[in-house]
Amino acid sequence: MWITSSLSTVLTPTSIALGNFDGLHRGHQKVIEPILPSQLPHLFNSSLANPSSRSPACEYNQGSGGSGGGTKHPYSTLVTFDPHPQEFFSGESRSLLTPQEEKAQYLETMGVRQLILLPFDQKLATLSPQAFVAEILIKQLQACCISVGEDFRFGNQRSGTVDDLKAIAQPYGVTVNIVPLNKIDGLRISSSAIRHALSQGDILQANQLLGRPYRLIGEVIQGQQLGRTLGFPTANLQLSPDKFLPRYGVYAVRVTRDDQPTKHHLGVMNIGCRPTVAQGQPPTVEIHLLDWSGDLYGKTLTVDIEQFLRPEQKFASLDRLKSQIQLDCIQAKSLASATFPL
Repeated sequence: MWITSSLSTVLTPTSIALGNFDGLHRGHQKVIEPILPSQLPHLFNSSLANPSSRSPACEYNQGSGGSGGGTKHPYSTLVTFDPHPQEFFSGESRSLLTPQEEKAQYLETMGVRQLILLPFDQKLATLSPQAFVAEILIKQLQACCISVGEDFRFGNQRSGTVDDLKAIAQPYGVTVNIVPLNKIDGLRISSSAIRHALSQGDILQANQLLGRPYRLIGEVIQGQQLGRTLGFPTANLQLSPDKFLPRYGVYAVRVTRDDQPTKHHLGVMNIGCRPTVAQGQPPTVEIHLLDWSGDLYGKTLTVDIEQFLRPEQKFASLDRLKSQIQLDCIQAKSLASATFPL
């Protein structure tokens, strides 16, 4: 997949999914689906060959591009903003459900061919809705179709609505697909709802809204090896610094290694500041793999979080901590056998 933050290096023409897409949850997936190659043919038909269009619409063909008939297969493209607009306006760093590298991995799996990270700066923030569509989406990205969620806003002071987008794009022969908001059990699917669920330790709800387990990806680095002295060696993960962490506590997880991507290991993960053995330390992410031993230093682990077991707590002694870890491991195995069989 091609990734760029420069409009001079984009692959064109494009079919665009437009938005922030933090989390790539079920609602985001519905916005992305219409731009994927398998969904495009019905969007590119004779009705788009509008003689009054200011710019010729793209026509779909099964090839990969070229000069055949003057048409090109559009590149399925996700257009998002970097930094997140909320981070730009607040001046405060914002943790992400899906940092850029993780987001790119998911998008490539979905079949998206290009990720454009539009630099969100003062110039972009003050563009009128008309200028954003005409200058960026049409002129520079050569958009053939655009897919957005119904709550999408754009342009100076978020003044542009999806209806405005549709009206501005129509004279150019560009279709705009507006995806309704999605709900599960009455709860709107949103990045905010997922963040709230994760902050409460409600992994089951977060995973339901995401449509997959919440994931942590990181390299195993040297730790203090305290777990080893207790009989439960742990892998300390170094995550992307802007990764959103769930509630501090202990979780049942499923782990894969970069050198064995198809093999899964059950594990117990602790997120927190380890109050029993450390004071005033930054949070760490430690994973103990069940029924496994070996050297993981330098390996990249992908950790899918399946269940919240208990909140972080301070124990009166290391023996009590050890006894609780034993119970955590038993509970994780039991949950895996009942709910997530290997």
